Amino acid sequence: MTNLVTTLFIHFCLHLFLCTNYSKYAVGFRPQQQGGRSTKFSDFKVQTTRITKLCNTKDIPTINGMYPGPVVYAQEDDKVIVRVTNESPYNITIHWHGIRQRLSCWSDGPSYVTQCPIQTGQNFTYEFTLVQQKGTFFWHAHVSWLRATVYGAIVVYPKKGIPYPFKFPYGEHIIILGEYWMKDMVQIEEAVLASGGAPPPADAFTINGQPGPNYNCSANDIYKLDVVPGKTYLLRLINAALNQEHFFAIANHKLKIVEVDAEYTKPLTTERVMLGPGQTLNVLVRADKPIARYSMAMGPYQSAKNVTFQNITSIAYFQYFGATANDLSLPAALPRFDDNLAAKTVMDGLRSLNPATVPKDIDRNLFVTIGLNVQKCQSKNPQKDCQAKGGGVMAASMNNISFSKPNISILEAYYKNISGYFTQDFPGVPLKFYDFVNGAPNNPPTDTNSLNGTRTYVLDYGTRVQLILQDTSTVSTENHPIHLHGYSFYVVGYGTGNYDPDTANFNLVDPPYMNTIGVPVGGWAAIRFVADNPGAWFMHCHLEIHLSWGLSVVLIVKNGEGPLERLPHPPADLPRC
Repeated sequence: MTNLVTTLFIHFCLHLFLCTNYSKYAVGFRPQQQGGRSTKFSDFKVQTTRITKLCNTKDIPTINGMYPGPVVYAQEDDKVIVRVTNESPYNITIHWHGIRQRLSCWSDGPSYVTQCPIQTGQNFTYEFTLVQQKGTFFWHAHVSWLRATVYGAIVVYPKKGIPYPFKFPYGEHIIILGEYWMKDMVQIEEAVLASGGAPPPADAFTINGQPGPNYNCSANDIYKLDVVPGKTYLLRLINAALNQEHFFAIANHKLKIVEVDAEYTKPLTTERVMLGPGQTLNVLVRADKPIARYSMAMGPYQSAKNVTFQNITSIAYFQYFGATANDLSLPAALPRFDDNLAAKTVMDGLRSLNPATVPKDIDRNLFVTIGLNVQKCQSKNPQKDCQAKGGGVMAASMNNISFSKPNISILEAYYKNISGYFTQDFPGVPLKFYDFVNGAPNNPPTDTNSLNGTRTYVLDYGTRVQLILQDTSTVSTENHPIHLHGYSFYVVGYGTGNYDPDTANFNLVDPPYMNTIGVPVGGWAAIRFVADNPGAWFMHCHLEIHLSWGLSVVLIVKNGEGPLERLPHPPADLPRC
């Protein structure tokens, strides 16, 4: 007994030591809170860094040589200033995912939407204020497929004196889910888009940058989280993966969800969660099991049919102090890769912590279909360039319009009234109504084409919007994680099949408040928000291949009346195209 107590004491002291030294991925303490609003400065240097994983060495783009990148810590209502200097050979932008960018659309980050990329040797300073925002966010590259390795967490704590709406945890840890390819990501992207076909699956899934022991040459590349028996931990889960949605579970442990997309929820206990790329979840985990090493597992959720995907689980360790290095890890049970019910069950149970101020009277009803397309082959070398089904070229669309990025920032063109780069005629309803789930055109490429264009949809300031997002079955139905920049929205409805306003059940009391919604496979989601933040805001699928294929649109919100309702002038160092 004495030896056990001594061992626990030593581990406890070690835990305190580790947690008072800034870790790349985890924080076991809460930074000292200061009164009033403060300014947090960060210096991001975009660099190429040589790493070895899976018995393969390559150079990857990183921030400050870190993979995953540095954590940005702040407090609610703080001002954040991040100077990004591009020392890499790649064009770069950084998006601050989930930050609403109140009157700071110039700092939102999506390339050719709010800014031109930061070119090699140039720099740009992002500035934004965390107005009434706290929780778990993340940042990532928003140009090309560079966000495969250029990403990191943002942790925003409540104001001084404002507690969590749950008992303060013993420790907090950041868990970032990712994907890793052995080949160069820019080359992969170019090859995929040139082929007209589908992307290759990831060579590995990663937890905090480590693939875990199931992968080749990775017996020691394992993230370990040491926990004290009997204590409760807050895990900040972030899915930074590129093209795959994921299930996550800890062997023999329950996960209590208390926050989704940086907004508190009523506690919801589950055995596993599903996160699409772009989604964040805060969960409480109590280390109340026998002393042992437990697996934290990350596996694929693949809802589309006939898609090649990585099916090897990434493993990390949830390891109790007192467990030995020789202990076998107890396996975590993940759902089948195509378990749509497991993905839907958690979403069905999510509720905002408090009654919500949901827009009741709607000024603008929008209905947007989302899905895949196969375009007719226009190449003189179809075997090389048209590898989609039926000898076509893969595409994706909203309301059957595939978005084409211009070669100038849409926000800049709109602000300076520069014509010829985009139009304002994105349709607010589908061009054609049909049985979207069971009767969609599916004879590629004869009847699966989409239109191409840089079309935007314009909203007056203060417009109360209801947006129905409807999955379609052209090529395949699929769960699509749809992210809206500049806003969070209330998910008032969610279901399978075709949306029917006469039978849909809406929650207008305490719906979850999110920024990325997984529109269910063969189903629909209804969201509501007030367009009270002027700018050009990207709405897109967060599966990167779908974004490359055109599954996106830009919502332009006009200025209001006074200075607090108008977008300021662009910053002096805004990059040029």
